[in-house]
Amino acid sequence: MSAEGREAATCDVAEAEAREELERLLSDTRFHATERSRCILRYIAERHFDGHEDGVKAYSIAIDVLGRPSSFDPSTDPIVRIEASRLRSSLSQYYEAFGEQLGVAIHLPKGRYVAVFNRSAILRPACADQGEEVSGEDDTVQRLAVPPGSWRSSQDRRKLAATGILAAVVAISATLLWLYKRPQFTERPIVVLSISAADAALQGEADLTGDYLLTALSQFRTLTISSQRDIRTGSLSSSLRPSTVKSYDIDLKYYGDTDDRSIWWQVVDARSGDVLKSGVERVKMDGKSAGAVRDELVGVLARRFATPRGIINNLEIHDDNEVGAFGNTCILRAEYQLDEGSIDDVAAMLGCLEQTVAAQPGNSDAAATLSRALLASLGGVKPADVLQRSLTLANRAVSLAPTSDRANIALMQAQFYNGRTEAAISAGNRALALNPNNPDVSARLAAVLFASGFWDAGTALADDAAKSVDAIPRDASLVLALDAYRRGDWSEASLLAEQINCGDFLVRALRAAALGQLGSSQAIERLDQLRQLEPGFETAFVADMTARRFEPKLTASIEQGLVKAGARMDAPDSPNLQPF
Repeated sequence: MSAEGREAATCDVAEAEAREELERLLSDTRFHATERSRCILRYIAERHFDGHEDGVKAYSIAIDVLGRPSSFDPSTDPIVRIEASRLRSSLSQYYEAFGEQLGVAIHLPKGRYVAVFNRSAILRPACADQGEEVSGEDDTVQRLAVPPGSWRSSQDRRKLAATGILAAVVAISATLLWLYKRPQFTERPIVVLSISAADAALQGEADLTGDYLLTALSQFRTLTISSQRDIRTGSLSSSLRPSTVKSYDIDLKYYGDTDDRSIWWQVVDARSGDVLKSGVERVKMDGKSAGAVRDELVGVLARRFATPRGIINNLEIHDDNEVGAFGNTCILRAEYQLDEGSIDDVAAMLGCLEQTVAAQPGNSDAAATLSRALLASLGGVKPADVLQRSLTLANRAVSLAPTSDRANIALMQAQFYNGRTEAAISAGNRALALNPNNPDVSARLAAVLFASGFWDAGTALADDAAKSVDAIPRDASLVLALDAYRRGDWSEASLLAEQINCGDFLVRALRAAALGQLGSSQAIERLDQLRQLEPGFETAFVADMTARRFEPKLTASIEQGLVKAGARMDAPDSPNLQPF
């Protein structure tokens, strides 16, 4: 339900109810807001209770809540607008997901810093029965309150009947629209694999490669592998494909000569018969054993077909017919944002993940992805209750699916941010053993190892994750850029950081720091971009990097580069860190 829809169906909320909802919301672990956002919400709400119904000024919030000096100028420092936008987004996502269960909702209108307490639309009939006024934001929708026996003519009765009919039509239309537009739960797509050999003498090799590929694809948990068929016998019967689940055929043809082995492939929409993508993978023999060649081919094909950014899942992510869908599509889109999106992009996925977990408590993939999204949506410093819930969700995911690489990676990250580095690395290695062909697993384990000071091991895994994939995982790119920076190769660090298709805090900090070390005139531009994202980073950099569990020497080295770029670092309580 949108904020506008809630406002159109409200009735007066007593102050006691409003205060109760405020306290309940701030104590609810499902409300994903930073500590700063929570303080702003409480401040605005208290001013509302004190009678300031027109709201408060940005200047007051900056001085009283954010600790800005009296010289603060909202026209040059956007921190209040940024924080208000994040708070507004957190409120909207929370009530979108859980509003129907609640009696009162809190809304922060755009353009004003004022708390509006609305009664949920589900309680609107009760409000009408109590004879209360129901109004929207512009006060144009009002209750008809006419005492019995006051109608004076049949014309009045006809008007009342017409009003009732119109209201009924509107209600029916709204219900039909909701039924039409309500999000659907989606499942993993079905994949049918077939393989044949161009030369009958190679059919045995082809079948064995197909068996290994089938096993590799099943390790990803992103596809439902239906069966293996021979391409000569035709596709799996359409009667065996569930009508509500997408299905694809992967057709492969095996070729070989004395120098190499190659596989031609195509991905086909099983319902329309359209060829969606095709290609050829080739591996040189170069003295390799048959098993080594087979493993290399299988690894390349598995990455191409089954990774969250692979061919099939990329189609699922960008399917316009499944906008707002829950289940598998929500999980894939959240993983996409975790790899390429901003903090706000990740936070926007929390609503559908929460509803997927609530509706499908046995869905380990949803629990694992929500665990990771909770951590990523809050940047560096994370509240203790969020850290605990993330760990609880990750443990639940592993309990539901012990052999899931997704679940074990979620556990790795939750343990890492909870300060359990050794346990985190153990969980990451377990995930890698469960699915050695998943570059995302290698990249995320590489990030944990590198941040913990295991430079060589982290860099080696990042290198491996960057091979034979259409899109290099962000964590792999970031580790390689950080390693170049650590080694003092500022040009390489700058180039790699600029190539990362993401503008989060750490990436922007690395871009500015590398250019600062180079003495480039472009450093100030990158520094300004970092300030726009995190206006207060110069006073909280060390605390933020510490919360991200980065090795102190690396933190000190990046801080040194930021100072050279023009940053005015101010961390009087931080330890005296020395760079490399």
